[in-house]
Amino acid sequence: MTLFNVALSEEKINLKSLRELCFGGIPFEGGIRALCWKILLNYLPLERSLWDSFLKKQREVYAQFLREMIIQPGIAKANLGFSREDVTLEDHPLNPNPDSRWNNYFKDNEVLLQIDKDVRRLYPDMAFFQRATEYPCLLILDPQNEYETLRRRVEQTTLKAQTVDRNRSGVTNVSSPGKAQNLYPSNEFEVLPPGSEAHWEVVERILFVYAKLNPGIAYVQGMNEIVGPIYYTFATDPNCQWKEHAEADTFFCFTNLMSENRDNFIKSLDDSQCGITCKMESVYSTLKEKDVELYLKLQEQNIKPQYFTFRWLTLLLSQEFLLPDVIRIWDTLFSDKDRFEFLILVCCAMLILIRDQLLAGDFTVNMRLLQDYPISDVHRILQKAKELQDES
Repeated sequence: MTLFNVALSEEKINLKSLRELCFGGIPFEGGIRALCWKILLNYLPLERSLWDSFLKKQREVYAQFLREMIIQPGIAKANLGFSREDVTLEDHPLNPNPDSRWNNYFKDNEVLLQIDKDVRRLYPDMAFFQRATEYPCLLILDPQNEYETLRRRVEQTTLKAQTVDRNRSGVTNVSSPGKAQNLYPSNEFEVLPPGSEAHWEVVERILFVYAKLNPGIAYVQGMNEIVGPIYYTFATDPNCQWKEHAEADTFFCFTNLMSENRDNFIKSLDDSQCGITCKMESVYSTLKEKDVELYLKLQEQNIKPQYFTFRWLTLLLSQEFLLPDVIRIWDTLFSDKDRFEFLILVCCAMLILIRDQLLAGDFTVNMRLLQDYPISDVHRILQKAKELQDES
C-alpha cells in the first residue's frame, strides 16, 4: 500500500509506473482504488497541483448539465403542463414539429423509462443500490424547486400514460394504462421519502444526462452495467470529500470509458473495423494462435464467438462475475494501456482454463458453460491472460 501512497503523492504522477502498480490489483483502503481509477480513466490530470481547480470546474459543469437537462425542462413542464391556455401557445403537447420542446420531452421519456427499468435491477443481490445515498443531490431535491423530478416523471409516465414497449426490430407494443400499474413489482417500486434518494436513482440521473449529451448513441441497454461498478467504487470511497462528489466524478469517468467502448454499443458499426464483430472475431483468432485444438473444437461444434463473447466484451465481463471480482478485473483492464486488447486475452484465458470441459462437452453442454462461466477465481484468469500476453 505504501508503494501506492508514494506513487500518488508525487507532484507529477508517473503514469507508466502507476499502471504497472495497478495491474496486479489496487487496494480499496484509504480510497486508493477510487483515486487510481480517476487517473487511469484520464479524468484527473497528472499534475497534482491542478486537481483542486480542475475538480471544482468539472463538478460545476455537471451541476450545469443537471440544471439544463433535468431542472429547466421540469420547471417548464410544471409551468406549462397543467394550464388550459397551453393549447393556444405555439408549443403544445400535440405540436407535430420535430423541434418542439414537447416532442423532445416525450422522446426523452422513452429513453428515461428504459434507463429506469434497467437501473432498478442493478446488482439485485446487493442492497447497496437500493439504499439511500448519504449525499443526495441538493440541487435536485431542493424543496424550493417546484418542478418535475426524474422520479416524478417516471411515475407519471408509467402509471398515467400508456406503456410503450419497443423491441429491437422497431415493433411497438402499447399496453393499456391498467396494465402499466403492474410494470414493477410493488417492492421494486418503493421509493424513499422526499429529501432522500437511493443510489440507483443517482445512476439513473447519470445515464439520463449522458443520453441527452450523446444523442447519437443515447442509451443502450447494458450501459447500466458499465456505470454501476464505477459509481459503486466512488460512492463507497472512505474519503468523504471524494465520496460527496461520486455522481459528477462517475459521470465524467463513465463518459471517458464510453468514448473508448461506445463503438461496441452502436449497431451500425457492428461490422466495421472498430465495431464489436471485429473484436469478437479477434477472440477466436487469438485462441487459434494460442490453442488450436480448442479453437477447432468450437468451430466444429459451430459455437460462434457472438454467442457468448458479445456480452463478455461489450459489458467488460461485468455480468460474468460478482461485483468485487468485476472491480478486480477492471483494476487490471484500466491499467493496461491497450485495455481492450487485454480484454481479448482475458476472454481467451477464460476459454483455455476450461478447455478440458469444452473438449469433452457437446454443443449444449459447452453453450451452458460459456453462458454461465464456471470459474469464479478471477486471479487465476488474470494470471493466465498475463501469461498469454507475455508469450506474444
